[in-house]
Amino acid sequence: MHWADAIIDGLRAHEAWTVPYVPDAAGWQVVGKLVDDPAFTTVAATREEEAVGIAAGVYAAGKRAAVFMQSSGFGNTVNALAQLCIVNRIAVPLFIGMRGGLGEFNAAQIPPAQAVPRILDALSIPHYAPEREEDVAGVVDGALRLCYAGRAPVAVLLYSTLVGAKSEA
Repeated sequence: MHWADAIIDGLRAHEAWTVPYVPDAAGWQVVGKLVDDPAFTTVAATREEEAVGIAAGVYAAGKRAAVFMQSSGFGNTVNALAQLCIVNRIAVPLFIGMRGGLGEFNAAQIPPAQAVPRILDALSIPHYAPEREEDVAGVVDGALRLCYAGRAPVAVLLYSTLVGAKSEA
């Protein structure tokens, strides 16, 4: 099964029907399919913290959402995660396309990507990175279970070794 389809199956199994996102190459491999799926509501956000806020609102309304973003914008979410989601025990799963790794051509993508795991650690947000396609379903299922049971954010990091590196073109 393709890694993107495994994520979609996980979202479906955990009834995370709303997907706020900030467009990026890795996330679009999932979100692009969800746009055409009438079971899901996708919401394009202008900034990453807006996507987190939308997901928090969905959770407050008794529903589930999952946020998709790129590593270079993750830093924008710190305040929303720390002062909204963590403090108020709001379950928001984060799917973060990790630019700045193997095959990266844009030097500006490297520092933010290197900081993401350390920022997640500093916020005590668990994070997991499936390395092979056959690992994706289990990691996504486990991350979503942990997120909703613990009523706290959990992140799935999508590295280029899994999703493919973005090309310069």
